[in-house]
Amino acid sequence: MRKALIMSLLSVQAFFAEHAPEIEVIVTEASSATVLLAAAAHGVEPDQIAKSICLRAGEETMVVVMAGTARLDNRKFRSIFGAKPRMLGGDEVVDRTGHPVGGVCPFGLASPLPVYCDISLKRFDVVVPAAGATNSAVRISPLRMADLTGAAWIDVAQDVVVADEAQPP
Repeated sequence: MRKALIMSLLSVQAFFAEHAPEIEVIVTEASSATVLLAAAAHGVEPDQIAKSICLRAGEETMVVVMAGTARLDNRKFRSIFGAKPRMLGGDEVVDRTGHPVGGVCPFGLASPLPVYCDISLKRFDVVVPAAGATNSAVRISPLRMADLTGAAWIDVAQDVVVADEAQPP
């Protein structure tokens, strides 16, 4: 398993060496396997963590990248993909992406998968997605991430009600 984790990180480093050598893969001592741990490790707000989730819609497997605290809206997802989203199990995530859960990202994938970026990322100049290991990440603009991965922009996150907009009880 350790060898697979190293290979995952190396695949991401190779991806950036080829496509964007100016972007550094950051490896930390601290775990960044969850949104809150990653935000603390990289000194950003939790929403700036670009979490990648591996989903299946019907027969299609995909990677969806969204703001760290955003939640998937099943209705929006179904209206775009025509099927209910199904989360892949940990072993299947590793098989399809080459990355461990907690290190899943749209870079250096083991097999070609469609990548979708949720519009929840567009409000940030810089986001911090994982980079193939539970303690690695990159700092990148959401637009550059989408460009490098060939991602399509979609709206599948639940709408967030801002406190000022909330109706009184």
